Amino acid sequence: MTSSLQELGYPLGFEVEDPVSALVDPPSVRLGQAQRTLVRSISGMQKEALVTDSVSGKTWRLVSDEGEYLDGDDVAPAPLAFMTTGMVSSFANELLALAEERGIDVDDVTLVQDNYYTMNGSALRGTMTGGALPVELSVEVDSDAEESTLRELVETATRTSPVNGLMTSVLNSAFTLRLNGEAVPIEDGDDLGDESVEDPASVFDDLVYDADAQDRPIIYRTGRTTEPLPDAEEKYTSGSGSSLEADQDRVLHVRGMCTLDDEGTKTVEVKLFSPIGTVFELRSDEPSGHGGQGRAPSAMAYVAAGLGFCFMTQIGRYADIVNKALGSYRIVQDTHFSFGARENGETPGEAEPVETHVFLDADESASSAREILDMSEQTCFLHALCRTDLAAPEVAVVKT
Repeated sequence: MTSSLQELGYPLGFEVEDPVSALVDPPSVRLGQAQRTLVRSISGMQKEALVTDSVSGKTWRLVSDEGEYLDGDDVAPAPLAFMTTGMVSSFANELLALAEERGIDVDDVTLVQDNYYTMNGSALRGTMTGGALPVELSVEVDSDAEESTLRELVETATRTSPVNGLMTSVLNSAFTLRLNGEAVPIEDGDDLGDESVEDPASVFDDLVYDADAQDRPIIYRTGRTTEPLPDAEEKYTSGSGSSLEADQDRVLHVRGMCTLDDEGTKTVEVKLFSPIGTVFELRSDEPSGHGGQGRAPSAMAYVAAGLGFCFMTQIGRYADIVNKALGSYRIVQDTHFSFGARENGETPGEAEPVETHVFLDADESASSAREILDMSEQTCFLHALCRTDLAAPEVAVVKT
């Protein structure tokens, strides 16, 4: 059976030429770079996003799905795969920029990053909460430099990365909410006041995509399934519908292995160890003048996409668990990050709180819509990453 995403007939990721709406334009830059991300639900757990980066001005169309653990069709990467891709690509960018600045020769660089998240509590009692745990990063590199020199290089790279701002600050996300076209006040103090944007539904409806065949896909479904780790913890979960259970106490584990080709484009192989999922490969490249040639989404474009996709998944997941009469739903999300070492030297990376405009079509009351929003933010792994002051990544360096 063909899924809705497959019926659309497009690659899983490609550049959108000349989008017809100004709504895709990124917000005014505050820290150095900004992204605007539009996401809509398609069917089940499948979602489609348009991500525009202020640095390149390019808009990328990306799609996401889930595996059997969320009764998905498993035809596109899970949301957490996008965050892992963006994060490890950003660390790679910083490592290369710092090595160049310091005159340290590094070759055959491979970064292996492990991200861990938690889900605990009851959706029915309103206690279910997503969490984020510290990142583990291992770097394999061919270099004449001392291992201690390389370790300090990698540790500095994690600090100068823009995602440092997400990991080391407490950033409480801000929202607006519209239900069936009507504004719904948000009562918890984390709203954007009267600020609002246009519903992106018409943007998606009016876009006509012209996606060329790709010699090297930006996003590639390998068809391979991750093999479980032999020492998997008891809280690792898998199985059909396991992530839709009303009560949960589990750990999620995502691994990204980042390698660089001769032209500097990064390829990240993403594996889901908990829950088990299909292996995807995602390509990333920075804009021209910023360490790349703009041949694929930038690291921070992937980070923005991951944030949007994960939050959207929690909307659908929570509504499914508690039987809310939810129809279609969409968001417009703005993210703000500093530049990294290439532009800012060794200044620590910064970020501002994520700003998200939520649009629900549902046969529900305003209070019910607020509950959907609140629980979606509360259970979102990546909004948890934003609101948690994490320890610095645990770094290991292996000289090859």
